[in-house]
Amino acid sequence: QVQLVESGGGLVQPGGPLRLSCAASRSIFSIYTMGWYRQAPGKQRDRVAAITTGGITDYADSVKGRFTISRDDAKNTVYLQMNSLKPEDTAVYYCNKVPAAGASWGQGTQVTVSS
Repeated sequence: QVQLVESGGGLVQPGGPLRLSCAASRSIFSIYTMGWYRQAPGKQRDRVAAITTGGITDYADSVKGRFTISRDDAKNTVYLQMNSLKPEDTAVYYCNKVPAAGASWGQGTQVTVSS
């Protein structure tokens, strides 16, 4: 069974940093490109960052230059370092394989950017 456990969210002031972590089952981590997704209230879930098994990264334009995705293969964990956070980054953040169509989702971690 695939397990995804996200953590590291919280309340942060605009301009501040946060680092999210996602522990994933080895069954998907070792095979798939992994991504971070987010869903704001009333909006669809969108992918914001992805990293291949070879370490190639890709970012949505809205987070490019501010967010950094990385992975630790020994720990089956993917990270999202978020800097210069903006109120519009407020959302529930999830990790999953890429593409995620038909995949099960974890509980996500809430990120709130507010003064």
